[in-house]
Amino acid sequence: MLVRFWVFVCLLGVSALAEVSFSLSKDGRSFMVAGASDPEKLLVHVDGDGDLPAMAGEVSRVAGGLLFSPQFPLTPGVRYRVSIGEIHETFAIPEADRTPVTRVAAVFPSAEILPENLLKFYLHFTEPMALGEASQHVHLIGRGGKIVALPFLELAEELWDPEGRRLTLFFDPGRVKRGLRPHEEEGRALVAGEDYELRINAAWRDAKGRSMASGCSKKFRAGPADYAQPEPKVWTIEPPALGSREGVRLNFGEALDHGLLERVLKVYHSNGQSLAGESAVGKGEKEWHWKPKIVWGAGSYEIVVEAILEDLAGNSVARLFEEIGGMTETWVVPGHRLIRVPFVVKD
Repeated sequence: MLVRFWVFVCLLGVSALAEVSFSLSKDGRSFMVAGASDPEKLLVHVDGDGDLPAMAGEVSRVAGGLLFSPQFPLTPGVRYRVSIGEIHETFAIPEADRTPVTRVAAVFPSAEILPENLLKFYLHFTEPMALGEASQHVHLIGRGGKIVALPFLELAEELWDPEGRRLTLFFDPGRVKRGLRPHEEEGRALVAGEDYELRINAAWRDAKGRSMASGCSKKFRAGPADYAQPEPKVWTIEPPALGSREGVRLNFGEALDHGLLERVLKVYHSNGQSLAGESAVGKGEKEWHWKPKIVWGAGSYEIVVEAILEDLAGNSVARLFEEIGGMTETWVVPGHRLIRVPFVVKD
């Protein structure tokens, strides 16, 4: 929406023609006033509320005029009046589409049996979600259909990816790790042999204020606690065929942390050159696949793994999450940095 006004300005007795135009940004979050130069004259009000003070916000000089960015988001369905001196225009902010479309795309770990010292869940959504509402809409259901009290770590800021589509939901480490007071007083949220349900309510709003199209339920059984580190010595690798674009496959023999599998593995040529390609986490998070953008040439390669890679209980390649009697670290990584898994593409 763009409205233009023609204003005659008299400077030193000489008349000049200046153009002032108002517009609402495409994302509906700010107002642009082209042809204006004095930030102090730019004001925004809720239309019709003449007695209320102007909206708080930041006015910045941009190419060709001024930009007003409100301190708080504009409200759908409300009309606003933008003024520069005696000139003004009103804008109706379109009503938000309330049709529910957001769903839970995936929950990780995906296995049906999870260790009782499970450290985290990853919740993936099809659209960005409203922040700060997880505790109201995500519940762990235990024996008899009862909600397990306070199983997850409560944080001032939830752990979302930059797009607001993936939430990392930690179990309270104080209850998971033995020897700490919360564990001694309350015990773990999960008990081996018991059945559970992670329930995500459809009332959870997405970033546009819409409720979800449907809720989600992940049912699983708690298994024995896992106190062992991932063991690179037992990992197996399936190399690709020469001249193909087949993927190389790395099998871990156990489920590992999905979020870390997405970011801590890379493929290199033996000359040290990093290769471009696409990775994917295999079924049950027990495998990692990588497909190159070009065909494989003969030679030596390696998959480089950061030693922060963890299993489902938080044991990393570099260290144990919890040290217990009689258990020692099985894999010592110099500097706790990198593991290299070599493979060869043969003629």
